[in-house]
Amino acid sequence: MSAFDTYLQAVLLAAQDEARDDGSAAMEARHALLAVAAQDGTGPQRVLAAAGLGRAELKAALDREFAHSLGAAGVTPAFALRATPDPGRRPQFGASLKLALDRMAGAHRKKDLTPFHLLHALLQAEVGTVPRALDLAGVDRAALAARVREEL
Repeated sequence: MSAFDTYLQAVLLAAQDEARDDGSAAMEARHALLAVAAQDGTGPQRVLAAAGLGRAELKAALDREFAHSLGAAGVTPAFALRATPDPGRRPQFGASLKLALDRMAGAHRKKDLTPFHLLHALLQAEVGTVPRALDLAGVDRAALAARVREEL
């Protein structure tokens, strides 16, 4: 396996754990972004941390996005029910993660991929949970994406 394959496998396994821990039936881009932020010592993790987006900060931003989305639908977050984690569940690939992986694979040859390509693909989404969470956290998504492109 290439270094990128090893990295991607580690991220996807961690994303699966993130999805399972929050009771999701599917691994989404938000789970993969949390997993990228948890890959200590990697370039993408350092770029996220430099932007104030460690795993804990990302998780807090995603929780705020969840509460904000519930509020927009007229649901009080205090009364929202969370899914119960199921340790036996094996979350499948969700639509937002599939789109990110497709963006990455469609833009580059496999042998040229680096961990920064995955982060870039996750940050390219214009709609969805990840961009909403980053916006609510006050992150300059364009500047963050530009920083990742510099690494590419």
